[in-house]
Amino acid sequence: IYMIAILLAPVYLLANYYLLRRVMGWVKAWFPFFRTVRHWALPVAVQSFLSRSFVIAFFLPEGEFRRVMKLIGNYWLGVLLYVLLAVVTADLLRPLFCHVLPFKHVFTTTRMHRLAGCVCARHSGCVRLGGINARIIHVTPYEVTVNKAVEGIDEMKIVLVADLHLGYNIGEKQMRQMVERINEQDADLVVIAGDIFDNEYEGIKNPEKTAAILRSLKSRYGVYSCWGNHDLSEPILAGFTFRNAKEDYDDPRMWDFLESANIRLLNDETVLIDNWFYLTGRKDPSRCRKMSDTRKEPDQLTASLDKTLPIIFMDHQPGQLDEVAA
Repeated sequence: IYMIAILLAPVYLLANYYLLRRVMGWVKAWFPFFRTVRHWALPVAVQSFLSRSFVIAFFLPEGEFRRVMKLIGNYWLGVLLYVLLAVVTADLLRPLFCHVLPFKHVFTTTRMHRLAGCVCARHSGCVRLGGINARIIHVTPYEVTVNKAVEGIDEMKIVLVADLHLGYNIGEKQMRQMVERINEQDADLVVIAGDIFDNEYEGIKNPEKTAAILRSLKSRYGVYSCWGNHDLSEPILAGFTFRNAKEDYDDPRMWDFLESANIRLLNDETVLIDNWFYLTGRKDPSRCRKMSDTRKEPDQLTASLDKTLPIIFMDHQPGQLDEVAA
């Protein structure tokens, strides 16, 4: 991973330089005032700070300053990606407009330069606004028939959520909305199928308040969870994860958080609920590989169970589906 990061660093720096040059050209087309070098000192300084923010955060000690720098870095990477896609697309289309199409001289004017820049800016802004969709909670209903008759039980409603990714960008506000939507479902059981955290526990701004919000989840049989591949302590730089010592992956604060939130973790474990159905939570295979851990096979998990009763498996990365179904 370190080698990949080192190899990609020049690409990242060139991408930032390329974007800066393109934005400068567009701004100059609108405002001749910016055609002198000295007027670009501040914009260049700001762009340099933004482009290095997540690197600065990576080496900072845990604390509020690191949180702020991480947030700035995360948002900058998103902006960079979408603006870069728009600008590169415009540059790829430029030969077509400037050399191939009729009236090609029209496309080489300053006015068209301004227009092209506005189109790129508008496109990038619209795509970024699409991120609002991530704040909207959608409920998708499924009906699942289990061919096992249980006396007195006709149906059960289970709410499944996954990939909460609590951290720098997801916290109290989003969890309050999530809890409200879940409680509206009047569920018999709530299960959280992994990736509760986003690798770095310290990314959660107010873990006590967030846990208190999750404690207000309501269901007849309680709230259960299993681990996902991001539910471990792992340094992240620009989306790349860096290996820890094996003993440092398992952050006890994550376990304590779930306990505080009244969420029962099933880590390759099975519970009999209300004496009429089983719930099994599997270990995550990716998490196991990083920690040199192993997880039980489906037949091991079900060996001692009464198979005349329904058995529900909870798995962050569902696999071995034939074995589980059998």
